[in-house]
Amino acid sequence: MPTREPIEFCEKETTSEPIQSEEERKEDESSVHKELEVAELIPFADLNDSNLEEGIHEEPSFQTRTQKNHPPELVIGDISSSIITRKQSRLQELQDQQHTVFSCFLSQIEPKKSYDAMKDSSWIEAMQEELLQFKLQDVWDLVDLPKGHRAIGTKWIFRNKKDERGIVIRNKARLVAQGYTQEEGIDYDEVFAPVARVEAIRMFLAYASYMKFKVYQMDVNCAFLYGTIDEEVYVCQPPGFENPTYPDRVYKLNKALYGLHQAPRAWYDTLSTYLLENGFERGIIDKTLFIKRSKRDILLVQIYVDDIIFGSTKDQMCRDFEELMHKSFKMSSMGELTFFLGLQVKQQSDGIFISQSKYVQDILEKYGLKDSKPASTPMETHKQITVDLEGEDVDVHLYRSMIGSLMYLTASRLDIMFPVCVCAIFQVKPKQSHLQAVKRIFRYLRGQPRLGLWYPYDSSFDLIAYSDSDLGGANMDRKSTSGGCQLLGARLVSWQCKKQTTVSLSTTEAEYIVAASCCSQVLWIQNQMLDYGVTFLHTPIFIDNISAISIVNNPVKHSKTKHIEIRYHFIRDCNEKKLIQVAKVHTDNQFADLFTKAFDVGRFTFLVSSVGMINSE
Repeated sequence: MPTREPIEFCEKETTSEPIQSEEERKEDESSVHKELEVAELIPFADLNDSNLEEGIHEEPSFQTRTQKNHPPELVIGDISSSIITRKQSRLQELQDQQHTVFSCFLSQIEPKKSYDAMKDSSWIEAMQEELLQFKLQDVWDLVDLPKGHRAIGTKWIFRNKKDERGIVIRNKARLVAQGYTQEEGIDYDEVFAPVARVEAIRMFLAYASYMKFKVYQMDVNCAFLYGTIDEEVYVCQPPGFENPTYPDRVYKLNKALYGLHQAPRAWYDTLSTYLLENGFERGIIDKTLFIKRSKRDILLVQIYVDDIIFGSTKDQMCRDFEELMHKSFKMSSMGELTFFLGLQVKQQSDGIFISQSKYVQDILEKYGLKDSKPASTPMETHKQITVDLEGEDVDVHLYRSMIGSLMYLTASRLDIMFPVCVCAIFQVKPKQSHLQAVKRIFRYLRGQPRLGLWYPYDSSFDLIAYSDSDLGGANMDRKSTSGGCQLLGARLVSWQCKKQTTVSLSTTEAEYIVAASCCSQVLWIQNQMLDYGVTFLHTPIFIDNISAISIVNNPVKHSKTKHIEIRYHFIRDCNEKKLIQVAKVHTDNQFADLFTKAFDVGRFTFLVSSVGMINSE
């Protein structure tokens, strides 16, 4: 049997080296760096290897190369995001961790039925919070149902409230009445309540950017519960919270309940009365705008149901308004305006940026086009969209859903206005070619998800308008397409794209009709801005057709244009009253072209940037 020799351990000899001084070490390092730099400049093919002896093995050398442009696919995170410092990065990570920990205690699933919600403690707490508000506001009384009356059913609606990044911040349970069972004349009479137009919101932000003041946001908790109703209305007990002692009784409403036809009007009457009693003035045109003046300062309040945005040239007036609202209503102050009616608002030091980038990402993911190939323009120029009777049918519900999503996006994305309007014509019997045209719009959004409106602080506040038409642009009935836009300085606040109702016989007629439509929009903006204390006269409407301008300025030519409907001739009356003035503009600078036809990449990019659309950082 072989024996195993013992293993000997020995220490490695070490040789002592002289200690270098600091100056010698730095000189050595600098010489090494210089040698490396020279070595990197000399290619391998140019090295002289004639002095290498045969039989001597040379170790392979490695050359490191620095790539200037890093491959985008290897970049971690959002490549289009702005550069942030280490401190900002740590703060953002801390906020994300806090939101993540907080969202762990909230339900991420929205139940469809109250039976499923009763299994989750977070939704039970949300329902109890809703009923607590009913008790605090004295919304109803438990009574026996009188003879000859019927009770309206109730239903729970469950929604997850998310922030602009899509993180769940609150579980909201809302008890609503089944208002579709109400009968007019018995359960309700008048139901109309004014609602702010999206153009009014953009004008509000444009004025704020011109006056350089911050815009803030408030939310009324359970707003409809503050509205008092005059009708005698009975509702059933909420599912899952029936009174065990009196299960057959019903609730008689003292206040409005979500879902009732008269609820929005009751809330508006309550809020408007309260503001008018406290020194506010209601807008002449926009009844959802309330103004309060103090010497040279002004406070503006814009209402959209239970969402309120406000701003003032004096910060103290904003604080006083918050205190005033908290006295009579339970409010949630959300600080500076960042998200309103689906619009993302970013208030910067030099202007206000409006976009819907989060909504773009949501619809791309919803329809499975998040990884699609980007397109440079939303619509092809060489291929017109036709009826396509022989084409393959597609799912009409999917097509209409995609069109509806894009129409909602046009609140800030005017660059897709024309193609969306063209594709919307084929919602009755959409074909495969129509679906491909809609998908191209989504592919364009895939390449430009962060495009939005820019309202700079340093721009003037003059009202100008552009109007243009495409004669016979609709290839099915040869009706012309009207396009127009209105700007306050460099701030685009309103735009239109619509097919004309009649067939125009000439370019002059088509241009004249769209100019009249643009004039009516200009008059609305003029009257709206009177509430802000701004007066506009001689508003220029830029047209690229000399004949249409001549018809407006010269009444003698009206005898030759009787085929044009008389209702369009009011533009001449406005011109005589000096409210507007028509002016000639070169076709290359006609920005309203964007709403009448499709363009190539160069022309399309020029028009989009000219109307004040930029990409966010």
